[in-house]
Amino acid sequence: MTGALVARVLADPAHIAGLDSAGWNALIAAARAEQLIGSVAVRTQGLPMPASAARVLNDARRSAEQGRVAALWEAEAARRVLAPLDVPVVLLKGTAYVAAGLDAGRGRAIGDLDILVPRSAIEAVEHALLAGGWEWVKPDPYDDSYYRRWMHELPPMIHRTRDRMIDVHHTILPLTARPRPDAAALIASAVPLGTGLSVLCPEDMVIHAAAHLFADGDLAGGLRNLWDIDRLVREFADGEFFDRLHERSAMHGLAPAVSRALRLAACIYATPVEGAGPTRPSDRWFARKLLARDGWGRSRHPGTGFAFYVRSHLLRMPPAMLARHLWTKWRR
Repeated sequence: MTGALVARVLADPAHIAGLDSAGWNALIAAARAEQLIGSVAVRTQGLPMPASAARVLNDARRSAEQGRVAALWEAEAARRVLAPLDVPVVLLKGTAYVAAGLDAGRGRAIGDLDILVPRSAIEAVEHALLAGGWEWVKPDPYDDSYYRRWMHELPPMIHRTRDRMIDVHHTILPLTARPRPDAAALIASAVPLGTGLSVLCPEDMVIHAAAHLFADGDLAGGLRNLWDIDRLVREFADGEFFDRLHERSAMHGLAPAVSRALRLAACIYATPVEGAGPTRPSDRWFARKLLARDGWGRSRHPGTGFAFYVRSHLLRMPPAMLARHLWTKWRR
């Protein structure tokens, strides 16, 4: 599986030394498919490689740098619009990593701007963004109602001139999900950047990445999310980090997701972890889904993929509610 090749190269870039042309094609195709091409480019910079591969990876590094600049500008644009509200604004995911200058942000592909604000301020934030040039991506009344009643965020918005999306969260998992993270604690423990914006504290960054990977999705993009966890753990781990991480993940109701994320990071990226427990038989199914790419970067094991798709919906809502939701979406 070429997903495993991407993981091996990220964990130990010296692995590129043994690649032939087919191996390079597989690595680049799978890394692109997993949105890890920038990370591979950064990790292998300066190592001997074929000229054709060097050109591709040089382009990937330049693209990642352009993405970093664009993400930081989008965060600043949102900050300016929301500053008069005087409410906490916490950056999440890739934008948070680059804004905080973390290793997890080096080469990382960054899509939407994700922010976390207090739920009590969500209406004011919404109105300020609409006045500032953002507009709804999905104006459908059912989708709008569904997001507002059951989701952890507003319906997605996009800026009308910059064509950049923003996801405004008031917590990190859907309200229908079984775990109920403490959103107030996430905001209270956030680390100010000195710009009017904040990022989650180190432990909550790892917890959010694990929650996004295992408690709120079908593992699409999971290899990149797991790489985030590897980078965060390696940068933050000190003598007491794992004790704090396990204590805080239990407080958020996400201890199982965090433990699985640490086990899989150790298995796939050789991440040095403590307290995750031994590998479980079910972990191999998660690893199978995470690494399922062929030599052309195409997803393999469609049966496994469909099972995780169903799992993602069952995690989001009880079966009866899921049936009503899917029936409504199918009719529309």
